[in-house]
Amino acid sequence: MDYREVALQWTGSEYDIETRSKVNAMLHGDEKLLEDAFYKNLEFGTGGLRGIMGVGTNRMNKYTVGMATQGFANYIKKAFPAEEIKVAIAYDSRNNSKEFAKITAEVFAANEFKVYLFENIRPTPELSFAIRHYGCHAGVMVTASHNPKEYNGYKAYWQDGAQLTSPHDTNVIEEVLKIENPSMVKFGDGTPYNIKLIGAETDAVYLDSILSLMLSPESVERHKDMKIVYTPLHGTGVRLVPAALDRLGFKNVYSVAEQAISDGNFPTVESPNPEEPSALKLAVELAEAKGADIVMATDPDADRVGIAVRDNEGKMILLNGNQTASLLTYYILTKWNEAGRLGENTYCVKTIVTTELLTAIANKFGIQMYDVLTGFKYIAEIVRNNEGKRVFVCGGEESYGFNIGEFVRDKDAVITCAFVAECAAWAADQGLTLYGLLQKIYSEFGLYKERLVSLTKKGIDGNEQIAAIMKKYRETPPAKLGGSDVVKVIDYSKPELTGLPKSNVLRFFSEDGSVVTVRPSGTEPKIKFYFGAKGENADKTLDLLVREFSE
Repeated sequence: MDYREVALQWTGSEYDIETRSKVNAMLHGDEKLLEDAFYKNLEFGTGGLRGIMGVGTNRMNKYTVGMATQGFANYIKKAFPAEEIKVAIAYDSRNNSKEFAKITAEVFAANEFKVYLFENIRPTPELSFAIRHYGCHAGVMVTASHNPKEYNGYKAYWQDGAQLTSPHDTNVIEEVLKIENPSMVKFGDGTPYNIKLIGAETDAVYLDSILSLMLSPESVERHKDMKIVYTPLHGTGVRLVPAALDRLGFKNVYSVAEQAISDGNFPTVESPNPEEPSALKLAVELAEAKGADIVMATDPDADRVGIAVRDNEGKMILLNGNQTASLLTYYILTKWNEAGRLGENTYCVKTIVTTELLTAIANKFGIQMYDVLTGFKYIAEIVRNNEGKRVFVCGGEESYGFNIGEFVRDKDAVITCAFVAECAAWAADQGLTLYGLLQKIYSEFGLYKERLVSLTKKGIDGNEQIAAIMKKYRETPPAKLGGSDVVKVIDYSKPELTGLPKSNVLRFFSEDGSVVTVRPSGTEPKIKFYFGAKGENADKTLDLLVREFSE
């Protein structure tokens, strides 16, 4: 069946009037747009759904969300056949997020699940917390994270509060694929039976849990007047990040007023992505006006955070995810070591594309650093496998994600913001800024530098181009990296060689310690190149590597 035939099915009476009208207009309009909307079903990947909003099988809309939820519900029922099933649902500030969350809740309720639905926008990490707190079997977070405004998404979680991993991820996909059309979905009648709204009480317990992680209360007390600027970038961190900083004791936290307004159009930024310097522009301007030393920006679902600090000349500079993770890992392990909490039973976790500096820091303190595939769910999987046997200290990834403690099983920008502030207070006790602390770490462990290049390849042609790039590097790997001989190649599509789940990732290692990782994004139409170099000439080496892989 070609895409026009599929589109014609969406003009039938089982679809609402608005949908039918839009599809009819597309049938008589731009053929390319019609094709892209209907040439395939929006893929329910190992993390859930993510796509452009609109009508069509390849779009985020109430029908594709309903079908995904029904498939997910069918699997949950198979996994827990004799139990009263409970699920938690949260959503971010994106356009249609509330509607998609409501549809998700109603489908679960129509399948006789007890549903805990947040009454308003909440961060992804709090959804993870709520699953564990309420003893749920699964959960859903409606968000497209930091994607552009035209996107939305749907992240599926399991009972441990983490995103789906094997075997549940592939098993859920199988069940979702069985839902061939909306007639197979129990949409319910719109009544809120079996749906319990949650909010403030859950916030309070979550914030109490964050406070319990505190390592340097005396330092915070001495530096409680430290000036901090925070922006939620129109997203879900708007309440909880300032609340967490206040509970820790910081009294001078300034919010960017224009960006404290929840708005799925993200009107003040090109992209609500804290990795982008432009996203922090207003926050940095406020920091200059207030004389603040730290800027924090969380993405729309508040699982990732971008940090800006003052360098030795007083200029605001942006830290990357590797640098933030290095600062926090060093700080936390130092404090745990002082308290006698480190030992053979403690460990940290990072992803394979995250700086090797984290491993060097862990080695100094004599604890294990696990390396896992890209995606925080794999960090959470290690935590789950070690639960009750070993103690998780912290874990991070280069894409601005970090977590401490075990009560949240995803990256947590609320916790991370609290710890960045606490780390700054601790550094101040030693006469250091956060930038100064980072330089101290480089002095001790060596200069580690990283760079990320993402190439966007949209549509059918884009998918083919990404596949061709991976094929080229897989069949003809580079002989040198920046002039240094390649000494090792790891192809993560061969789990029998890596000991990790199969993944479309290639890594190249050179004699001088440089590393290049190539991987298609699992959530966006992008292929990503991760470059790493070590030593005094790291920046020069990175320039060479970027040129080599751009040709």
